[in-house]
Amino acid sequence: MDELALTLATQHATGSVPARASDDPAKIRYAAQQFEALLLSEMLRSERESGNGWLGTGEDATGECATDFAEQQLGVALAKGGGLGLSGLISAGLKKAR
Repeated sequence: MDELALTLATQHATGSVPARASDDPAKIRYAAQQFEALLLSEMLRSERESGNGWLGTGEDATGECATDFAEQQLGVALAKGGGLGLSGLISAGLKKAR
């Protein structure tokens, strides 16, 4: 868990989240990055389930679980590295909408 996630969890647990916490640029960027990671993970899962595969067959329950975890982590890593550029567009759009 990264520093921002720990801060958010602590603030939520203690009830010290400011009224307009959603306007924090770091939180907007983090949420946009998490959304992009989820999207990338789902794209990887869709490709695997189409029968073409990308990380083995996942024929047993253990393999399926490991493949799901690998897809999630790859999605997070890709998003942190810039991904498809969606998190930047989403962040800019949400900042502009304020």
